[in-house]
Amino acid sequence: MTINRIGLKLGAAIMVLMIMILVSLGLAVDQLFTSFYETQMREDSQEIATHFTTMAESGDTSSQLMIRTFAEFSDVKVFWVNVDGKILTLSGERQQNLSLIRARETRRILAGHPVEFQTSDAHGNRFYVIGKPIKMGKSTRPAIYIVASMKKIDDSLQRLRNLLMLSGLGAFLLALGMILIMSKLLSIPLLQMQKMTEKMAKGNWDARLQIRSRDEIGMLGDSINDLAASLQRYRDTRRAFFSTISHELRTPVTYLQGYAKVLKDGLVDSDKEKKQYLSIIYQESVRLEHLISDLFDLSKMEEGQLKLSMEWLDLKEIVQTAVQKVKLKAENKRLSLQTDLHDSIPLIRGDHKRMEQVLLNLLENAIQYTEKGNVVVQLVKQKEATVLSVSDTGIGIPEDELPYIFERFYRVEKSRAREYGGTGLGLSIVKKYVDMQGGTVQVDSEMGKGTTFRLIFSHETKQGKDGMKS
Repeated sequence: MTINRIGLKLGAAIMVLMIMILVSLGLAVDQLFTSFYETQMREDSQEIATHFTTMAESGDTSSQLMIRTFAEFSDVKVFWVNVDGKILTLSGERQQNLSLIRARETRRILAGHPVEFQTSDAHGNRFYVIGKPIKMGKSTRPAIYIVASMKKIDDSLQRLRNLLMLSGLGAFLLALGMILIMSKLLSIPLLQMQKMTEKMAKGNWDARLQIRSRDEIGMLGDSINDLAASLQRYRDTRRAFFSTISHELRTPVTYLQGYAKVLKDGLVDSDKEKKQYLSIIYQESVRLEHLISDLFDLSKMEEGQLKLSMEWLDLKEIVQTAVQKVKLKAENKRLSLQTDLHDSIPLIRGDHKRMEQVLLNLLENAIQYTEKGNVVVQLVKQKEATVLSVSDTGIGIPEDELPYIFERFYRVEKSRAREYGGTGLGLSIVKKYVDMQGGTVQVDSEMGKGTTFRLIFSHETKQGKDGMKS
């Protein structure tokens, strides 16, 4: 039988807390009632002692009888202390409970000082004792002791403690049941998450958690589901990437081998045909070089070994250089390649080579996915940033695919991938390079109307220019 460790720990922790609360509450209630009863006993005994003292000091011959009558009615014992220190009952006979009267207190009371204390007999019964001197004229002579039994108080406190014990036991059992139920309910989702993560660790990313709560546990479950979906998408796109990359690598290699063999074996009939074959070999070698370059950059990104050579950059110069490099490709597709470069563009910190690569990737994508119309590169200075945008009038990107276009291996228009080519690495590399240079990438697209990529770099205007001059 598998032990529900989460439920056990949670239940034990709550149970310990519940026991501490019940014990603390019980002790507080017991102390409260004990203090109340003892205070009440003290006040009542003080009042009776004062009353008896007043009656004794009156000198009335019937005072002792009245004191004895009131003592029986009040359920207290009254002892008389004569001037010789002998302790007697009001009837003049030595009685039990005399052992409760201590010689030290007797000397003190005969000296004119009242005393009060708690004491116990041999059977453990508690008594509250008050002694008061009786003033006869100007001198102090005899005194009286009032001895009140605390048995009723102790019995009441014991009944209260028994009630507290029973109530505490009932509350404990009720809390135990509730804790078992609550810990079970709270631990079930956590156990489901544990099983889910075990499946994910084994590569099963298709499973999903069914958690309907909207609390923190529900939010954690949603996050795990999102993670599983991301891993599943990563797996699917990676599989598609490896399938594509194997084709992309095989195709130029096949062309290179085939046409090189034709030239080697002398199977060319004319110089024109030879030049044509050499042109194909060159184009395929360039294609292979770009592919290997992307893979190399991706590998360095994965290993965290990609380093930039940061310097102050003039984006206008980089734009002009990149546009010049892709101009022929745009003309071959009869596309209008336009630039809109504003004046007074501040310098930014970046890597010249990587920034040019970013712009070339965006321009080549724009040209590749645009059949007619134009491609526009715009460089503007806004209030707090410099914005470099590349817009086209191409096929556009579906809205539901926009959140994923910067993921590694992801390719839009998968059914037409062979037609447009590419490996799905370009935009991932663009975003990585822009992020590393302190910028952000935004994209807007509408199917059939075109796409705009914006690279946004925060200003370091005067500082940047001064840095370049120095």
